This record gives sequence, C-alpha cells and structure tokens, in this order.
Amino acid sequence: MTHTTFIHTSDLQLGMRRKFLSLEAQSRFDDARLRAVTRLGEIAQDRGAEFIVVAGDVFEHNSLEPTTLGRALEALRKLPVPVYLLPGNHDPLVADSIFQRTEGIEGVTVLADSEPVVVREGVEVVGAPLLTKHASEDLCAKAIRDLEPTEAIRILVGHGAVEGFGEEDAQSLIDVASLDTAIDQGTIDYVALGDTHSTAALSASERIWYSGAPETTDYFDRTPGVTGGEVDSGNALVVTVDKSGGRAEVAVEKVPVGAWTFEARFWEVAGAEDVAEVVEELKAYQEKDRTVIKYALSGTLGLEDTRTLERELGELEPVFAALYPRERLMSLHLEPDDEELENLPLTGFAQDAMRELIGQAAEDNATARDAVNLLFRLSKEVG
Repeated sequence: MTHTTFIHTSDLQLGMRRKFLSLEAQSRFDDARLRAVTRLGEIAQDRGAEFIVVAGDVFEHNSLEPTTLGRALEALRKLPVPVYLLPGNHDPLVADSIFQRTEGIEGVTVLADSEPVVVREGVEVVGAPLLTKHASEDLCAKAIRDLEPTEAIRILVGHGAVEGFGEEDAQSLIDVASLDTAIDQGTIDYVALGDTHSTAALSASERIWYSGAPETTDYFDRTPGVTGGEVDSGNALVVTVDKSGGRAEVAVEKVPVGAWTFEARFWEVAGAEDVAEVVEELKAYQEKDRTVIKYALSGTLGLEDTRTLERELGELEPVFAALYPRERLMSLHLEPDDEELENLPLTGFAQDAMRELIGQAAEDNATARDAVNLLFRLSKEVG
C-alpha cells in the first residue's frame, strides 16, 4: 500500500489590494495573507503532510511591487515541506511570468506543464497550468488525456470554473464527470482545484475539491434570502490518500486558516429598537480590526433615531478594518415628527420647504425623500 498526506490550497493571491481598505488596514491585510502561507506550513507539520499543492493564483498578478514580491518569496522559502505551485488566471505562465522569480528556491516547484512530477517513489503530481490569462479548452482534461492508470498515487492540480454563464466560458469549463471517470479508472486519485474562493466538494466521491482561498478575499453576503459570495473561505484541506491494487481511499479534512471576515449585511429599520439591534450586531463582531462590513439599510426613521444611528456608526467606523454603506442599495429615509421638525435649526422658507418635502416623501416620492435627507444633513452643518 502507498500512503501520503498533503495540503491542498489555492488562490493565495499574494499582493491583493482592496480599495475599501485604508493604507493601515491594507498593510495588516497584506500581513495576514503572508501569515496564511506560514500557517499552511504549520498545518503541514502538525498533520504530517509531505507536501503542499497550490492550485493556481499564487500571486495577484504577474507584476508585484519589489517589497511585496520579496516577502512573498521569503514566505514560500520558509515552508517546512516542498510546495508545488500552479500558474492560474491571475498569474499565467507567460513570457514575463512572476514564477521566474521562484527559480532556485529549494523546495519550490512550478508546475509549468503536464508532465507527471515525482514527489517521491509512488507519489506523483500532475499540473494543468494556464499559459495564458484565459483558457481556450478544458485544461484538466488535456493534462490527463494521455495518462494511463497507475499503481502510484497521482494528484491532478488544476484551476478554473466548472460552470459558466455563456458560450464564451463553455469551452474552458472543467468537466467534473470526466474527472470522476478518470478517478474510477485509477488514472488519477484526487483533483486539487482552485479558482473558486469557497471550499467545496464537487462530486459524490469527494475526491474533487475546491480548497477555497486560505485567507478571505471577498464578501459573504448575509442579506436575508440571498446566498452568494465567499460562503466558506479561509480554509485549507488536509488530504490523505491510501492506494493499493490500483484503488485509492481518500480522506479530506477542512482546516481553518484565515483570520479576516468580509460580510455584506442588510437591515430594515423603523425605530429605536431596530437601530439598537443594528448597533448591537455590529458591536458583537469580535475581531473588528480584521473585519470588513458593507451594509445596506432600508426604512424610515425619525430625527432622533437617525441621529443615534449616525452617531453610533460614526464611532464604530474607525474600529473596523472597513465599515461602509452600499450606496446603491441604501433606502433609508428621514421623516421627523412635528416636534422634531420644530426643533430643527430651520426657519422661514427652509422650514416650509422641509414640511412640503416630507409630505411628498410620505406619498412615496423618491426624489422628495432624497431631498429631505439632504436638507437634514445641511441643517446639521449649520445648526
């Protein structure tokens, strides 16, 4: 019997930038992505893994700043086990490929073609690298087309989508059914995929997996009734394969790696209790300096509740890595009662205009509602 344990990861995207992060938060985000590489090495040691495969998008793109690239290469150099890197769509193996900079680093192997790479006797890795930014065919199918069943443990490493949204995508989609057939035949024993940033098994055999990104890269949308975004990122997979007589047994364990949280939130508000609930839920996030929240609010609030909400959000914003409204989805309107309106620092024409606009807003006039909100904010500036 041949046995191996290895780590399956992908989409490190070292050098990733997020426009909604401040310079200080971006720096911490950079550190977290490098820390994820170190964590992969620690998991490998803890679980007795022989090697690590990175199924594409090791780097954010092929042209990184010298400091970012230097730190990334150093993190790879320090890994305690060999690592096999697959070029993906973010870092394809083109003429000026960033992978040229990995040459000479002991323990780092770039899967530059689909020739089986011997990890040790009885264990092979086969890559399906992207040589251009966009594949024109199923690269996984191409990689194993000429391979025969083997007694050795053989791991296929690929990068790409298994479902698309039009004819342009169809030719490059990875055919999961054909990979399952190859597994049944003993040609390959496990398929390590990257591209999708959430962890997912792709077949009933649980031998074809997306590892997901080891550090969060995008939002998990928690809007009621919506399922989308990175629903399960920040993980790595510990894969164990035992093969005898041409048949393999595979066990996969998901292990948390990432430290950051990205979430999209939505709240409906109609009064003080709803405002308090929004604030309470935001305050409940434990690691706010590593948490990014984009939010949308819908509803109508009085003046005092609006002031409370804006004050609380203003106090929380600098505590989070980023906390900001989804402007295109915001539908929050101000509707002060008579007493609140009298207390606004408005007189004469401005006060009359506010009353008229509030009346129009109550009739579901969106333009009037926007005008009420604007006039309220202007009154705060002069009040």
